[in-house]
Amino acid sequence: MSTSAASGYDPGGSGYSAADAQRWFAEPPKRSGRTPFERDRARVVHSSALRRLGAKTQVLGPGSDDFVRTRLTHSLEVAQVGRELGKSLGCDPDVVDTACLSHDLGHPPFGHNGENALDLVAMRIGGFEGNAQTLRLLTRLEPKTFTPDGAPRGLNLTRATLDAATKYPWFTSQGPAGSDGVVTAKFGVYDDDAEAFHWLRDGAPEGIRCLEAQVMDLADDVSYSVHDVEDAIVLGRVDPGALWTDAVHEKVVTQVRDWYDPDVSDDALAEALDRLLRLPYWVQDHDGGRPALAALKDMTSQLIGRFCDAAGHATRAEYGSGPLVRFDASVVVPSAVVAEIAVLKGIAAAYVMAPREDEPVYHRQRVVLVDLVEAISAAAEAALEPTFLADWRRAADDDARLRVVIDQVASLTDLSAYSWHARLCRS
Repeated sequence: MSTSAASGYDPGGSGYSAADAQRWFAEPPKRSGRTPFERDRARVVHSSALRRLGAKTQVLGPGSDDFVRTRLTHSLEVAQVGRELGKSLGCDPDVVDTACLSHDLGHPPFGHNGENALDLVAMRIGGFEGNAQTLRLLTRLEPKTFTPDGAPRGLNLTRATLDAATKYPWFTSQGPAGSDGVVTAKFGVYDDDAEAFHWLRDGAPEGIRCLEAQVMDLADDVSYSVHDVEDAIVLGRVDPGALWTDAVHEKVVTQVRDWYDPDVSDDALAEALDRLLRLPYWVQDHDGGRPALAALKDMTSQLIGRFCDAAGHATRAEYGSGPLVRFDASVVVPSAVVAEIAVLKGIAAAYVMAPREDEPVYHRQRVVLVDLVEAISAAAEAALEPTFLADWRRAADDDARLRVVIDQVASLTDLSAYSWHARLCRS
């Protein structure tokens, strides 16, 4: 069956077309009564890539505390936030839900620290980017569908869902430039995966994210900005009642500017922090007891509602009350909300993430991944798992073989990365 075959999907009044519901490799119609988008969600929920996120770092390592979030729990929270926001705008909730569940599938062990390490060792083959790795997993690496000639199609998701999961729909160095003229370093597809990318972006305006991807991105920002602060408070890294001083404001604003550089002024950031601290539900004291945890949970819920409601109302004010899907609209985020989300990120960065970069374990994590790439490259036949060994044997040259090794290392969890390192890299 050809990839251009009809999807069998009746869009009705959903705003989605039959082309949106097509799969890269066409499949026979199913009799379950589920929509193609519901089947997409089920495929991601049952994927091994999603399960592995349970043992991958979000901000703090999965073994550091029973409370802190992993990549899996973060993804579940993003999916809940994104599903509700997308539904309020008229997006298919399963398309947004699946994109949110998928958005971090490509992240390697040790969070962004691991991503930076793999980017360095993969520089000659186009680098490593967690978002590009996500597309690679969904369209190639996750075992679900193959064409009759044996070509992998990954989970073989629909066009609309794959596009929604593509946060950066461009190749490296081809993204938009900031106000300073510098092109973003983020990208969503490797050259090696161009065929899948061009298929899923068929008919899409160049470089423009679909509405569902924008909802996913905002849900991610909202979730981790709020929840990273919640984790930091519970772990005692941040005293929520001691953020009022000018020195703290300066520290947080400086951190935001250094790490995130949102398109708002320093004064707007300082005002946003002051505004958040004055909210009636902002926690001033936290002793770790149940009432304190309940108050903290109320704060996180109220903040999520504050940000999503503001974006939803602003988007509706711009585009009207009808269903909005795909390229009908862009998410409108008020500048005050942009600033508030940014300062929450700044709090977590200033008091948790930036200090940890000087910790020996942080350096050790990078060494572990670099060592693994070298060791697996040298002993591929004995070291690679069977799925990746088959890719290695089919690889056309050294660059393609290095990408296979990177795929293998990126698939590992934090714990298995240490275990593989102990087994393969003993001196």
